[in-house]
Amino acid sequence: MPTRTPSVFSALRHRDFRLFLGGQLVSQCGTWVQVVAQGWLVLQLTDSAFAVGLVTALGSLPILLFTLYGGVLADRVDKRRLVLVLQALMMVEALTLAVLTHQGWITVHLVMGLAAFYGLLSAFEVPTRQALVSEIVGRDDLMNAIALNSSAFNVARVVGPSIAGALIATVGLAACFYLNAASYLAVLVGLVLMRVERPATPSKVRAFGALKEGFGYIFGNPWPRALVTIIASFSIFGYSFVPLMPVFARDVLGLDADGYGALVSAIGLGAAVGAIGMAAGGGRTRSGRLLIGTFALFGLLLAAGAFAPDFWSALTLFTAAGCLMAVNGIQANTMLQLQAPDRLRGRVMGFYSFVVLGMAPIGAFQAGWVSEHFGVRTAYALGGAACVLMAGAVGWAMKRVMVAR
Repeated sequence: MPTRTPSVFSALRHRDFRLFLGGQLVSQCGTWVQVVAQGWLVLQLTDSAFAVGLVTALGSLPILLFTLYGGVLADRVDKRRLVLVLQALMMVEALTLAVLTHQGWITVHLVMGLAAFYGLLSAFEVPTRQALVSEIVGRDDLMNAIALNSSAFNVARVVGPSIAGALIATVGLAACFYLNAASYLAVLVGLVLMRVERPATPSKVRAFGALKEGFGYIFGNPWPRALVTIIASFSIFGYSFVPLMPVFARDVLGLDADGYGALVSAIGLGAAVGAIGMAAGGGRTRSGRLLIGTFALFGLLLAAGAFAPDFWSALTLFTAAGCLMAVNGIQANTMLQLQAPDRLRGRVMGFYSFVVLGMAPIGAFQAGWVSEHFGVRTAYALGGAACVLMAGAVGWAMKRVMVAR
């Protein structure tokens, strides 16, 4: 019997994945519109780099506290229905922010509270949604599905900030938040139309015991342990350059909202290219050496970006950094899901989300503090240097694991 040849779009043969991906693309565009607008709003309200970092940290703190339990819940319930409810609540959050901004009632403290609420919803939504992908497409198309999902996310990262920059400059910040609220309708309709079946025997282990079982799997096996070490290092030292981008754009390069949106879009454009490359490469791109190498090279690019003399050099460096971010993240996500037993997948992705997103408060806080006291260039340079050092240290510690892979 002939073997099906993998292609860049092989996961799209699944009807439910087409619905999932289409909804995610529209919704993520709206989310990135809000991310850019919210950062600009906080900067307008406070004129403080620290406040920008603090809002990001508050949005990520609930993920640090609750995402592990989100993974436990994902292993117990119908994942599609849970994602549906959580996405509906996210729409309410965006609409609330829109109304408060439109009416002139918004304060930085209200932004902080709404960011924390969104983070709480994300703590349960992200691991559930990521585990749902495996149920939609199965093991054979999983890496392709993750890469296509990442491509959609990063296309949104290009389109969303561009829309945000135009809206901020023409009709104001509130329009950005209204647009995000409306974008959730696409993903909600897609989820309603899906026919994914709930697994017949969800986990019945008590929450603490379920968490213990998940931790035992991750830390008792060298490769999952290696992966989460790399991802945690990236989350703390590398990704924090994104929430500080408004400060870098305005205070270092002297850009307006359009220029800021262009820089954020450049990161997304690079990430989209990296994701498409991963989709085309398939299993050939699953390599521990590649994971370590892209992490180290990303750090070098971030450090170089700190000293970019003008807009175009920064745009080039951050585009390349975005590409490496996508390659790194897709590999880690796929490797963890493929190795995880079906009964543990929600918990494994909960831990993955905990590391990817829950470590962000630490990174955002330290980067905001460094930027406030020593300048945003210093914050970027130190973050890049830390990535390079951690890549070397983790690579040395895991060399036997990588040889085995």
